Amino acid sequence: MPRPGGRDPRRWTAGLIGLTLLAGGLSACSSTPPDGALGKFAQGLTNGDFGSLSVLTTAGQQVTKDMLTKLEGDLVGKKPTIKVDKPSVKGDSATATLSYSWPVGNGVTWSYKSIVQAKKAKDDKWQVYFDAATLHPDLTATDKIAIKHTAADRGNLLDGSGAPMTTKQKIITVRVQPKEVTDVAGTVKILDAALKSIKGDIGDTDLSTLEAEIKAGGTAPIDVISLREPVYNKIRSTIHSLGGLYFGESFRTLAPTPTFAKALLGRVGDVTKEVMDKNPGKYQIGDQVGLGGLQQQYDDLLGGSPGVSVVIPAKDASTADKVLFSSDPKPGGAVKTTLDPKVQNAADASLAGQQTRSALVAVKVSDGSILAVANGPNGGDLNLALTAQVPPGSTFKTITALGVLDNGSANTSTVVPCPKEFTAQGGTPIHNAHDFVLGDNTPLHVDFAQSCNTAFAQLGAKLGPDGLAATAKTVGIGVPWDIGTAAYSGTVATGADSAEQAAAAFGQGKTQVSPVALASAAAAVARGQWQQPKLVTDPAPAHPAQAGPQLKPDAVAALKQMMREVVTDGTAKSINNTPGEPIYGKTGTAEYDNKDPNKTHSWFMGFRGDVAFAVFVEDGGLSSDAAVPIAGRFFAALR
Repeated sequence: MPRPGGRDPRRWTAGLIGLTLLAGGLSACSSTPPDGALGKFAQGLTNGDFGSLSVLTTAGQQVTKDMLTKLEGDLVGKKPTIKVDKPSVKGDSATATLSYSWPVGNGVTWSYKSIVQAKKAKDDKWQVYFDAATLHPDLTATDKIAIKHTAADRGNLLDGSGAPMTTKQKIITVRVQPKEVTDVAGTVKILDAALKSIKGDIGDTDLSTLEAEIKAGGTAPIDVISLREPVYNKIRSTIHSLGGLYFGESFRTLAPTPTFAKALLGRVGDVTKEVMDKNPGKYQIGDQVGLGGLQQQYDDLLGGSPGVSVVIPAKDASTADKVLFSSDPKPGGAVKTTLDPKVQNAADASLAGQQTRSALVAVKVSDGSILAVANGPNGGDLNLALTAQVPPGSTFKTITALGVLDNGSANTSTVVPCPKEFTAQGGTPIHNAHDFVLGDNTPLHVDFAQSCNTAFAQLGAKLGPDGLAATAKTVGIGVPWDIGTAAYSGTVATGADSAEQAAAAFGQGKTQVSPVALASAAAAVARGQWQQPKLVTDPAPAHPAQAGPQLKPDAVAALKQMMREVVTDGTAKSINNTPGEPIYGKTGTAEYDNKDPNKTHSWFMGFRGDVAFAVFVEDGGLSSDAAVPIAGRFFAALR
């Protein structure tokens, strides 16, 4: 077979996967130029299948997908755009210029040109040849492309004042080399005691399997724990001289404390296989990426663009990589939030020691800014503060009370009997906590302060099938939100029958909320109008909700009076003496297991001054035992 002239045969090899080309179809007519053949050739490079078109190396070897993959190296999975210029034809030979544009990094494109050759075969069809130089003029048959990254400076998550909440801090990683530990049990015992002594800084640790791992041996070191340098220094003198322990140093982007808005902010760490698999070609092992929370959601913005070098790796240590292309790293941008570090620290501290999942959200009454998003235990793994979908229990009596005060069917002195049991048509019997009874002559404000379920179940009928849902929307519950990250605004049934009206009136039935939804509703009562809460302000959310209607001043004033009585004489009176401004609130104990009414979530929501709040404790039991004390600790810490 004739060969294109003038090329070293060693440079002819397989080509490249993943290319696209704007070109026409192939014609078998020998009188036509090779445009169609070159077009079909380039299209076939996308999957290594050239169909009926013959593509050979100069040595006459058929080009295969495996050959193409080996040559392209780190370019596998990346799809450039290729433009084929008009071929130059001289007799039976033709050449054409290929213009490549490769996306080799986040916002980084590598552009260059190369040459492809073709020759008319005996059957008058065009035979296309593809060698290493067709991919790039500097490539030979034994080369492959490699891509190397230079990390960009990561952007910061900012608080409401514009100050960074995340900074680069030194980390000490404690490692054990199994074969060098002489006293396994003693070493583990000392290490375990040391970590327990700093439990307040790092939370609970579990070394129960470490002794067995060390005894199993192996040459690889075992990573035990990574500690911030100031925390490590607290136990350095105890563990530093232990045989077989090593201490690696690195830097990470971290929040002020391990629990600081942990579930909301997320963290920065080494890219995982899962992330790499979801983003083929975007990351390399060792890259730092956002893992969870805002760090992951806004990773493209925060991470910036790494510096990218496209190289032909050196064959040995005596030579250097041949650089085909390089770009400088571009620093990441910032993401601004409304968080207030003082309020966030108080919220985190109030949840310290919680053994069950819990959350506290604080909202600024005057403008809707979310000041704190705290989750427990130890900062939480899930952001229940914003995304929990759980029954609100008796906190929802606030919404029912607002509804009947607004429509005039009741006032604070209206008598609403509080019997031991109440059954709505088609429903099951409703009881109060511990079956308490307030009697037939109980005014609404006492029913509210003492949290009488049977009284409020009766009030459900005064709001009808859709009234409670409509009232809830006036304070933002069930309204679509956009605060820059995932948040659940709640659900209240419409078209409710008598049984659902009764259950929903005290926060059961189909009604579900999140802590941020209740905190936002409390802020609406304090302000007299609902305003969508704000969290991420830059980049600005695309679809924020409009402000709600002005609430009737008389209804709001009456509701505030009842919410204050909850704290002075009702179910939250244990925190009445908390120093500072008066606290207004409503407790809630929400059943969540139809088979076991003793399984309940604990709630407390309300406001104090310019701060509205909601506290949630999963499976916390009575609100007075769990949620209310957390709110007391929160406001005490804010002073």
